[in-house]
Amino acid sequence: MKKEKIISIIGLGYVGLPLAVEFSKKYKTIGFDINPQRINDLNRLVDTTHEITSNTLKEVIVKKLSVLNEKKAGLFITHNPELLKKSNYIIITVPTPINKNNEPNLTPLKNASRTAGKILKKGDYVVYESTVYPGATEEECIPILELESNLKLNEDFFVGYSPERINPGDKTHTVSNIVKVTSGSNLKSALEIDSLYKSIIKAGTYLAPSIKIAEAAKVIENSQRDINIAFINELAKIFNKLGIDTNEVLKAAATKWNFLNFRPGLVGGHCIGVDPYYLAQKAQNTGYHPEILLSGRRMNDSMAKYIGGNVIKLMIQKNIQIKNSNILILGITFKENCPDIRNTKVIDLVYELESYGTNVDIFDPIADPIAVESEFKIDLVKNFFKTYDSIILAVAHQQFYSFPLKKHLTTAGVIYDVKGILDKNLITSRL
Repeated sequence: MKKEKIISIIGLGYVGLPLAVEFSKKYKTIGFDINPQRINDLNRLVDTTHEITSNTLKEVIVKKLSVLNEKKAGLFITHNPELLKKSNYIIITVPTPINKNNEPNLTPLKNASRTAGKILKKGDYVVYESTVYPGATEEECIPILELESNLKLNEDFFVGYSPERINPGDKTHTVSNIVKVTSGSNLKSALEIDSLYKSIIKAGTYLAPSIKIAEAAKVIENSQRDINIAFINELAKIFNKLGIDTNEVLKAAATKWNFLNFRPGLVGGHCIGVDPYYLAQKAQNTGYHPEILLSGRRMNDSMAKYIGGNVIKLMIQKNIQIKNSNILILGITFKENCPDIRNTKVIDLVYELESYGTNVDIFDPIADPIAVESEFKIDLVKNFFKTYDSIILAVAHQQFYSFPLKKHLTTAGVIYDVKGILDKNLITSRL
C-alpha cells in the first residue's frame, strides 16, 4: 500500500505560499515560516504579498492540525518546525539574496536545510526551489541534511531540485500554469518528484537529466532577461544622445516577427537583479571571469544614476533651483502591481537625487509603508500638501495611469517617465 503523501513547504513568501495553496488542493500540506507575523496574517486570511486572495485562503486553510489529519487535503500553517515531522515531502522555497558586495548569501537556504535535516526521516524527499548556482544543492545543502539527520542520501532519503518560476503580480502565469522543471538525486527520486509536481501543474513538467542542469537552467532564465534589458538600456542612452525617442524605436523594431521586445528601466527584484551574480560567482570560482554577465549587471545597476542625472539636467534647463527642490517619485516596489520592495532600484534613484540636495518624497499605493520604513527609513507620502518641482514615474502601477500629475506639479516642473506609459503630451521627457 502506497504511503499517503503529506507535503511541507518551508518559506511562505512569493514562491512558497502559492505553491502550498496549489498542493493543498490535493494533498495534506503544512506551510512553515519563521516569521510569526506572516503566520498570523495568513490565519487571518490576509496575504500581504497580494498573490493569494482571502477567499482562496479561506477555502484551503485549516486552523487546527487535528482537522487536517481528518481531511484528505488542506493547508495548515505554522512557525513550529516540529510539526513538519508529519510530512514526507519537504519543499524549500526560501529567498537566496546577495550581500552588499553582490556575493551570494546562502544563509537562509542553509538555515532551512538545517530545519529540514532535523525532522528528516527514512524515505523522505527534500526538494529545493530557491534559485542557486549550479552545484549548490549538492555541495552546500545535502551535506547539511546528512549531518543534521544522520541519514544517507539515496539510501535513507532523496533530494530534488525544481526551480521556482513565480512571476510576482502576474495573475495569468500562476504556479500551475507554468511548465515546471524537475530533477532528482537519482533516477528513482527524479521520477517520483516529477510525478508529484505533475499531479498539480496543469502546464506539465520537464524532467531535467540532473540537479545541476535544473539549477543552471533556472539561473540563466533570469540572466538572459538581465542581459537583454541591459542592451535596451544602453540603446536608451545612445538614442538620448541622438535625440531619438527610444520607445518609438522599439515599437518600430517590434514589427519584425523575431524581435525581442524588452523595455528600458530600473532592474531590481529578487530574480533578474540577483541571479546573474550567483552564476558569475560560480564561474569565477572555476577561474573564468564572465564578461557579458557582469557587463549587463553594471549597465543595469548604472540606470538609477543615469535617470537621476537626466532629471537634474532637465530641472536646470527650466531654471529650477536644485538645492532644496521638491521631487516626487511614483513607486518604490521593484515592479508594477506588486508590493515587493526587495532589491528595488528605485531606492538608488532616491539616494542619487538626494545627493544633489533635493527633498524626495515617494508615493506608492501598493507598497507596505511599514516594510518601507523598516527597510529604508522612509515614510511614504499619504496626503499631498505641496507641489513638486519634478515628478518621476518610476514604477508602472495601474493606479498611476490616471494619476493627476499636473495637479501636484509646479508651473515649470519636470515630469519624467521612466516606464514609458504616460501620454507624451503630458511629460517633459522619458527614458
